[in-house]
Amino acid sequence: QVQIVESGGGLVQPGGSLRLSCVVSRSFFSLVAMGWYRQAPGKQRELVASIGGISGGWTNYADSVKGRFTISRENARNAVYLQMDSLKPEDTGVYYCNTDNSIWNWGQGTQVTVAS
Repeated sequence: QVQIVESGGGLVQPGGSLRLSCVVSRSFFSLVAMGWYRQAPGKQRELVASIGGISGGWTNYADSVKGRFTISRENARNAVYLQMDSLKPEDTGVYYCNTDNSIWNWGQGTQVTVAS
């Protein structure tokens, strides 16, 4: 069982920023492409950002977050991050990290609420 711990969520006003962190207890983490997922109220979980393994040589973003969110990783800490800027109310949801094809068990997620 992989342990995944997400943190950094909170309540923020529209236009604000948050930085999410995810730490994974898994050997060979550096080899695995990782993703951040979002589950908005009443909707299915969706992949919003992903990053390649090793040096994170590639990144992909959902159109809805492109230009506002930045995914990065720190393999020495088995960590992946999501910098979220220019937040909008529609970014509200629970954010999770997992592999880019979500093959691991899910963590508890971290709640992000964007509201004035």
